[in-house]
Amino acid sequence: MKNFSVRKLALTLGLTFCSVTTTFASNGADDKTSVWKVSNGEDTVYVGGTIHILPVSEFPLPSKFTDTYEKADTLVFEVKMPDPTDIEGQQKMMAGLAYAEGKTLKDVISDETYQALNTYLSNFGASADQLARFKPGMVASMLVAMEAQRSQLAGQGVDAYFMQLAARDGKTSEYLESLDFQIDMLANMGAGEEDRLISETLETLPELKDMLKSTIKAWRQGDTDQIDELVVDTFKRESPTSYNDVFTKRNQNWLPKIEAMFGDEDQEFVLVGAGHLVGDDSVIALLEAKGYKVEQM
Repeated sequence: MKNFSVRKLALTLGLTFCSVTTTFASNGADDKTSVWKVSNGEDTVYVGGTIHILPVSEFPLPSKFTDTYEKADTLVFEVKMPDPTDIEGQQKMMAGLAYAEGKTLKDVISDETYQALNTYLSNFGASADQLARFKPGMVASMLVAMEAQRSQLAGQGVDAYFMQLAARDGKTSEYLESLDFQIDMLANMGAGEEDRLISETLETLPELKDMLKSTIKAWRQGDTDQIDELVVDTFKRESPTSYNDVFTKRNQNWLPKIEAMFGDEDQEFVLVGAGHLVGDDSVIALLEAKGYKVEQM
């Protein structure tokens, strides 16, 4: 079960799918990408799968993303994250992802895993003690982010890119979830299996670059089977309870919110993590089951 932790964190926690060395062909007229047109009669909502971290070398985005953005009046994202300059919002996140006073990461993982964490962090001039107040989900996310940075994979993601464009162009932005919900989800990641989450994340970090290169290629090509195999199916097999919380329940919660977008005058473009749009429990599958016409663009 070696790839459990990185794949689990990759798509669901926003530390995902990056590549700097692989070049992909531009989308031609017959190519597909991770954008869907969902229709209810003549009324349409567009749904796009996103990559939450994307290096500059992977821009420009596939044209179907930018073309759909131009047509949209309203952009709908998973959540509004606090701006780096929002001190109160950043403090709220840190408090929600940290242990209460008197408890640390040392209390929930083995000495061996703690030492392995310390050894890895020493490559960055840091130590395990500096992160010990944070819960495992936050620590694992930091590890993936640090490894992405070291591998020159880090960069602005699709979500952040379109949030900035929407603000610049005066388009409305709406959100499917609250910040409190996402903080709680990350804070509870790995509960009851803290040592496994940290140890397996450390073990799989050397594979991160190759995995992200494969996934971003699938994303750009709209290869839903490959995205399902690389990310969602692995998660579903190896952590069914967490899969239910992170994917199934959230997809079901989003469905009525997306349905409510039909019947108004706005043209919406919904942008969520690509893993939410593939597989039997996906948002796309749920919309099809409700009778909407769904076309991959």
